[in-house]
Amino acid sequence: VYANGSTKLDQRLLVAPVPPVVYQSSDSVPVMKSGNEIVMDQSMRRETDPQPPADEWFDIFRDGLLKKKVLQPGGGTDSWPQVGQIVKISLITRLLDGTLVEELPEFWFTLGNKEVILALDVAVRLMGMGEKALIQTDERYAYGLSGNLYPEIPSGADLSLEVKLLEAIDAPDLKLLSPTEKIALATCKKEQGNVLYLCRAYDFAIQKYEAAMEITESISEDDISSEEENKLMELKVKCLNNMAASMMKLEQYDAALTCYSAMLIYQPENVKALFHTGKVLVLHDKYSEAIQTLRKALELEPHNKTVQDELSTMMKKHREHEAAQQAMDEKMLENPSSTHKHQAKSAWGLSWKWLLGATAVAIGGIALSVAIYARK
Repeated sequence: VYANGSTKLDQRLLVAPVPPVVYQSSDSVPVMKSGNEIVMDQSMRRETDPQPPADEWFDIFRDGLLKKKVLQPGGGTDSWPQVGQIVKISLITRLLDGTLVEELPEFWFTLGNKEVILALDVAVRLMGMGEKALIQTDERYAYGLSGNLYPEIPSGADLSLEVKLLEAIDAPDLKLLSPTEKIALATCKKEQGNVLYLCRAYDFAIQKYEAAMEITESISEDDISSEEENKLMELKVKCLNNMAASMMKLEQYDAALTCYSAMLIYQPENVKALFHTGKVLVLHDKYSEAIQTLRKALELEPHNKTVQDELSTMMKKHREHEAAQQAMDEKMLENPSSTHKHQAKSAWGLSWKWLLGATAVAIGGIALSVAIYARK
């Protein structure tokens, strides 16, 4: 997955050995389309092609946030790449102040597959073969507020992209690939996802892992050997594990839990899946389930110190959580039985005082009557 031994992705590995449909620039060799030879010279370009004039900006979304300017004209609309095709471009990325970020003589990606920033994905669809264009994009169509680790893009940076469209190849048809080729292609997708994960491009990494899983699901176990079946199982588990790890980084805990649960369907005694499942369950305050899950992991690997420490910490947190919950319940209810007694006692005290006062008034009235009678 590395080009020339560097950390850059060599996306040519996405191309399986199937007969490609190739488009090349008009200033090199004839263009092949659907098996027919088409010479892409200036005479074939129609005046009705929606190509913006050279040296003028074309506002793609008509919001001023994504613009394209033709630096070197290429083929007409017949040579535009289609969604789903794998394209090869040269790419120079700069900040708007001219700071060079990255220069790639060759870069491959699949159109419409969320493998690159939206600005690049959309603009390349509007380029003829051999065309060189300058693209200016707002951060909203680039890396956004999160920025990027590799290449290093600051948070909220607007970008200038100099792009030349070099080639377009039809993506491999899964129906035409053998199980061995499918496993190789899925492995490639998974490895590309790993590189993106290391670059902290977690969203793009998830796309790669999902693509790999989609390929593996197209393989029938009836068509593969027992050795290939084991490789396929390991590949699925690794894709799910790495996808879940990416989702955890993005705090997509429910989605991550789904991935770990799928791992345990394939491998019920996978300690790594049990361990991470327990950690996710705690985030949902499901302590009892989490503790039970970690205990199962510890049964499988009794000397695993990481699991031991996490289980100990989890049980301590569970006790603290229960104590806090009980205190909150008592505070909310305020011990209703004692409150009732207090209210009854207060009511009796009030009645007793009122009765005593009334009795005193009555006795006083009788005494006064006796005194008056005595005088008479």
